[in-house]
Amino acid sequence: NAHRGQETLHPLVSVLDQSKSVKIQANKYLSEIYCIFLKDVKCEEMAYGRNQYDYQDETLIFIAPGQVFGFNLPDQILVQPTGWALVFHPDFIRGTSLGRTIKEYGFFSYDVNEALHISERERQIVLECFKKIKEELERGIDKHSKMLIVSNIELFLNYCIRFFDRQFITREN
Repeated sequence: NAHRGQETLHPLVSVLDQSKSVKIQANKYLSEIYCIFLKDVKCEEMAYGRNQYDYQDETLIFIAPGQVFGFNLPDQILVQPTGWALVFHPDFIRGTSLGRTIKEYGFFSYDVNEALHISERERQIVLECFKKIKEELERGIDKHSKMLIVSNIELFLNYCIRFFDRQFITREN
Protein backbone atom coordinates (compact mmCIF):
# COMPACT_ATOMS: atom_id res chain seq x y z
CA ASN A 1 0.00 0.00 0.00
CA ALA A 2 2.82 2.38 0.84
CA HIS A 3 4.46 1.73 -2.54
CA ARG A 4 1.16 2.51 -4.23
CA GLY A 5 0.51 5.62 -2.13
CA GLN A 6 -2.66 4.18 -0.63
CA GLU A 7 -3.99 3.80 2.89
CA THR A 8 -3.47 0.50 4.71
CA LEU A 9 -6.75 -0.75 6.14
CA HIS A 10 -5.42 -4.22 7.00
CA PRO A 11 -1.76 -5.32 7.10
CA LEU A 12 -2.39 -8.57 5.16
CA VAL A 13 -5.10 -7.80 2.58
CA SER A 14 -6.06 -4.85 0.35
CA VAL A 15 -8.33 -3.87 -2.47
CA LEU A 16 -6.75 -1.06 -4.46
CA ASP A 17 -8.29 1.32 -6.95
CA GLN A 18 -5.21 1.66 -9.14
CA SER A 19 -6.32 5.04 -10.47
CA LYS A 20 -5.41 6.34 -6.99
CA SER A 21 -1.96 4.72 -7.06
CA VAL A 22 1.24 6.57 -7.73
CA LYS A 23 3.33 5.69 -10.77
CA ILE A 24 5.64 2.70 -10.34
CA GLN A 25 9.05 1.77 -11.73
CA ALA A 26 8.83 -0.53 -14.77
CA ASN A 27 10.87 -3.28 -13.12
CA LYS A 28 10.44 -6.99 -12.55
CA TYR A 29 9.29 -7.98 -9.07
CA LEU A 30 9.31 -11.15 -6.99
CA SER A 31 5.86 -11.42 -5.46
CA GLU A 32 5.54 -12.22 -1.76
CA ILE A 33 1.74 -12.06 -1.92
CA TYR A 34 -1.21 -13.21 -4.01
CA CYS A 35 -2.11 -10.50 -6.53
CA ILE A 36 -5.13 -10.34 -8.78
CA PHE A 37 -5.22 -7.40 -11.15
CA LEU A 38 -8.34 -6.30 -13.00
CA LYS A 39 -6.97 -4.40 -15.97
CA ASP A 40 -9.30 -1.85 -17.55
CA VAL A 41 -7.00 -1.15 -20.48
CA LYS A 42 -4.09 -2.90 -22.12
CA CYS A 43 -0.94 -1.32 -20.79
CA GLU A 44 2.75 -2.08 -21.14
CA GLU A 45 3.87 -5.63 -21.97
CA MET A 46 3.95 -7.55 -18.72
CA ALA A 47 6.41 -10.38 -18.11
CA TYR A 48 5.33 -13.36 -16.02
CA GLY A 49 8.19 -15.68 -15.18
CA ARG A 50 10.13 -16.13 -18.42
CA ASN A 51 7.13 -15.51 -20.67
CA GLN A 52 4.90 -12.63 -21.64
CA TYR A 53 1.49 -12.52 -20.02
CA ASP A 54 -1.22 -12.71 -22.70
CA TYR A 55 -3.76 -10.05 -21.80
CA GLN A 56 -5.78 -7.22 -23.24
CA ASP A 57 -8.20 -4.78 -21.72
CA GLU A 58 -10.93 -6.11 -19.41
CA THR A 59 -8.82 -8.97 -18.10
CA LEU A 60 -7.86 -10.52 -14.79
CA ILE A 61 -4.22 -11.39 -14.11
CA PHE A 62 -3.28 -13.79 -11.28
CA ILE A 63 0.11 -13.88 -9.53
CA ALA A 64 1.12 -16.11 -6.62
CA PRO A 65 3.86 -15.70 -3.99
CA GLY A 66 7.31 -16.64 -5.27
CA GLN A 67 6.53 -15.68 -8.87
CA VAL A 68 8.36 -13.05 -10.89
CA PHE A 69 6.31 -10.48 -12.80
CA GLY A 70 6.79 -7.00 -14.14
CA PHE A 71 7.71 -5.12 -17.26
CA ASN A 72 10.37 -5.63 -19.90
CA LEU A 73 11.06 -1.91 -20.14
CA PRO A 74 14.01 0.30 -19.20
CA ASP A 75 14.12 0.77 -15.41
CA GLN A 76 13.79 4.54 -15.52
CA ILE A 77 10.31 4.39 -17.10
CA LEU A 78 7.38 5.03 -14.76
CA VAL A 79 4.09 3.22 -15.37
CA GLN A 80 0.68 4.40 -14.13
CA PRO A 81 -1.29 1.39 -12.83
CA THR A 82 -4.90 1.17 -13.97
CA GLY A 83 -7.90 -0.90 -12.93
CA TRP A 84 -8.19 -2.66 -9.59
CA ALA A 85 -6.06 -5.01 -7.51
CA LEU A 86 -6.89 -7.54 -4.81
CA VAL A 87 -3.76 -8.50 -2.85
CA PHE A 88 -3.39 -10.76 0.16
CA HIS A 89 -0.55 -12.34 2.08
CA PRO A 90 -0.43 -16.16 2.40
CA ASP A 91 -0.48 -15.73 6.20
CA PHE A 92 -3.95 -14.19 5.93
CA ILE A 93 -5.49 -17.40 4.59
CA ARG A 94 -3.37 -19.81 6.66
CA GLY A 95 -5.59 -22.13 8.69
CA THR A 96 -8.71 -21.34 6.63
CA SER A 97 -10.55 -23.43 4.06
CA LEU A 98 -9.08 -21.18 1.35
CA GLY A 99 -5.59 -21.74 2.77
CA ARG A 100 -6.12 -25.48 2.36
CA THR A 101 -7.44 -25.24 -1.21
CA ILE A 102 -5.54 -22.28 -2.72
CA LYS A 103 -3.24 -24.61 -4.73
CA GLU A 104 -6.33 -25.96 -6.54
CA TYR A 105 -6.85 -22.60 -8.23
CA GLY A 106 -4.69 -23.38 -11.25
CA PHE A 107 -4.78 -19.86 -12.63
CA PHE A 108 -2.10 -18.89 -10.07
CA SER A 109 0.35 -21.20 -11.88
CA TYR A 110 3.17 -20.06 -14.18
CA ASP A 111 1.80 -22.62 -16.64
CA VAL A 112 -1.27 -20.44 -17.09
CA ASN A 113 0.24 -17.30 -18.59
CA GLU A 114 -2.99 -16.35 -20.27
CA ALA A 115 -5.13 -13.72 -18.64
CA LEU A 116 -8.80 -14.26 -17.97
CA HIS A 117 -10.76 -12.20 -20.48
CA ILE A 118 -14.06 -11.19 -18.92
CA SER A 119 -17.36 -9.87 -20.23
CA GLU A 120 -18.95 -6.69 -18.91
CA ARG A 121 -21.36 -8.76 -16.78
CA GLU A 122 -18.44 -10.77 -15.34
CA ARG A 123 -16.56 -7.53 -14.69
CA GLN A 124 -19.50 -6.30 -12.62
CA ILE A 125 -19.41 -9.53 -10.56
CA VAL A 126 -15.66 -9.04 -9.98
CA LEU A 127 -16.19 -5.44 -8.89
CA GLU A 128 -19.03 -6.49 -6.56
CA CYS A 129 -16.72 -9.02 -4.90
CA PHE A 130 -13.96 -6.42 -4.57
CA LYS A 131 -16.50 -3.94 -3.16
CA LYS A 132 -17.64 -6.39 -0.47
CA ILE A 133 -14.04 -7.06 0.57
CA LYS A 134 -13.21 -3.35 0.59
CA GLU A 135 -16.32 -2.53 2.63
CA GLU A 136 -15.36 -5.16 5.19
CA LEU A 137 -11.83 -3.70 5.38
CA GLU A 138 -13.23 -0.19 5.87
CA ARG A 139 -15.54 -1.41 8.65
CA GLY A 140 -12.60 -2.07 10.96
CA ILE A 141 -11.22 -5.33 12.24
CA ASP A 142 -13.36 -7.39 14.61
CA LYS A 143 -13.66 -11.10 15.39
CA HIS A 144 -15.71 -11.71 12.22
CA SER A 145 -13.56 -9.75 9.77
CA LYS A 146 -11.15 -12.46 8.72
CA MET A 147 -13.87 -15.07 8.14
CA LEU A 148 -15.95 -12.66 6.04
CA ILE A 149 -13.02 -11.37 3.99
CA VAL A 150 -11.66 -14.87 3.33
CA SER A 151 -15.14 -16.09 2.38
CA ASN A 152 -15.49 -13.24 -0.12
CA ILE A 153 -12.04 -13.91 -1.60
CA GLU A 154 -12.99 -17.57 -1.95
CA LEU A 155 -16.31 -16.63 -3.59
CA PHE A 156 -14.44 -14.37 -6.02
CA LEU A 157 -11.96 -17.14 -6.91
CA ASN A 158 -14.82 -19.59 -7.46
CA TYR A 159 -16.42 -17.14 -9.89
CA CYS A 160 -13.05 -16.96 -11.64
CA ILE A 161 -13.09 -20.75 -12.11
CA ARG A 162 -16.45 -20.37 -13.81
CA PHE A 163 -15.15 -17.54 -16.00
CA PHE A 164 -12.03 -19.51 -17.01
CA ASP A 165 -14.14 -22.55 -17.89
CA ARG A 166 -16.39 -20.33 -20.03
CA GLN A 167 -13.36 -18.77 -21.73
CA PHE A 168 -11.89 -22.10 -22.77
CA ILE A 169 -15.25 -23.61 -23.80
CA THR A 170 -15.92 -20.67 -26.12
CA ARG A 171 -12.41 -20.90 -27.57
CA GLU A 172 -12.88 -24.63 -28.31
CA ASN A 173 -16.09 -23.95 -30.17
